[in-house]
Amino acid sequence: MPLRGAERRRQSSIAPVPDLTRNAVDVLPEGRLAQQLAGERPLRVKLGIDPTTADIHLGHTVVLEKLREFQAAGHQVVLIIGDFTARVGDPSGRSSTRPLPSAEEIEANAATYQEQAFKLLDRERTEVRFNSEWLRMEPEALLGLLAQTTVARLLERDDFQKRLGAGQPIAALELLYPLLQGYDSVAVEADVELGGTDQKFNLLFGRDIQVAYGQTPQSILTMPILVGTDGVQKMSKSLGNYVGVTDAPEEMFGRLMSIPDAAMEDYYRLLLGGEAPAGAPNEAKRELARRLVDRFHGEGAGARAEEHFNLVIRDKGVPEDVPELDLAGLDGEDGAIYLPALLAAAFGISASEGRRLIGQGGVRLDGEQVDPAQLSLDSAELSGKVLQVGKRRFARLVDGPA
Repeated sequence: MPLRGAERRRQSSIAPVPDLTRNAVDVLPEGRLAQQLAGERPLRVKLGIDPTTADIHLGHTVVLEKLREFQAAGHQVVLIIGDFTARVGDPSGRSSTRPLPSAEEIEANAATYQEQAFKLLDRERTEVRFNSEWLRMEPEALLGLLAQTTVARLLERDDFQKRLGAGQPIAALELLYPLLQGYDSVAVEADVELGGTDQKFNLLFGRDIQVAYGQTPQSILTMPILVGTDGVQKMSKSLGNYVGVTDAPEEMFGRLMSIPDAAMEDYYRLLLGGEAPAGAPNEAKRELARRLVDRFHGEGAGARAEEHFNLVIRDKGVPEDVPELDLAGLDGEDGAIYLPALLAAAFGISASEGRRLIGQGGVRLDGEQVDPAQLSLDSAELSGKVLQVGKRRFARLVDGPA
């Protein structure tokens, strides 16, 4: 059943703001949000995020920043962690069925999503809900929800039309997704729902579900999709073109320095709310990287990350403050250390990821590329050397406590 309460009906004054639709792509139905904002009561502004991966990246923050603007204007943000819908899989923007994470992965990701979202949102003014609260339905309630639409209506979405045309399968679970997301809006009595442009079908469908359950339908606001660091596809962890909000300052700075010049205007507009400065693109990119690192790691972190970038990338040196890793206990009975396990201990990556990096030539010892055919080395050969992964991660190997 929909969740109701005194908070929903509480009246309060709304702070004026210049334009909450700035940078938005769709604001539908036309004129509806303006009418809502002209009212006296705070709106319930909903965003749903499925915890399918461990990290929130800068692409997610485009919508989170808009939520923060609504908060600043006095409205109530409702952040829905889709711990139930993550088990179904959102087909938005997909050309094939999305691989589903395990229950354990969803639970772990859900915990990290909240902390990462609060890097942008006001924790005290955010209502966090898990949609498993209301989507673990009794059979009669589920059948009642399914009765609110037709298969033909669900197949109207562009993603499904393209897959049908290409002869690609569509899982029955994927057809359920818009219904479940729509019921989220019923459960929290949303006045407004935000999302990326790839969510337009789901957001509009939520209006239909609200009407079916006797509620006033929400207005919707969609935000642009941020292109990834490759400058071609949308930012996505699965594509490897992302910048995570929990990335180390040096990693974040380096990734931002890799974005193509053509993407600079969008990054400034969507992430910083302004225009890229005139002049050399490299300097504008450095300013962007400094400001974003400061935002997520504190004032001054951007300048320190830039110094690290200059030393390691521009001047191809080794930082002075390289963390040390004690080799004790990592060797086997023969005194050899398995390099993928060493990478796991040094950088917190999986052994399989370590093997992949070695195979791609991305691992160095004292500047020399590790031979992909030699996955074990004697601990005596490793002691005192600097282990490097990619361009920005280092560890100094020692044979005593770090």
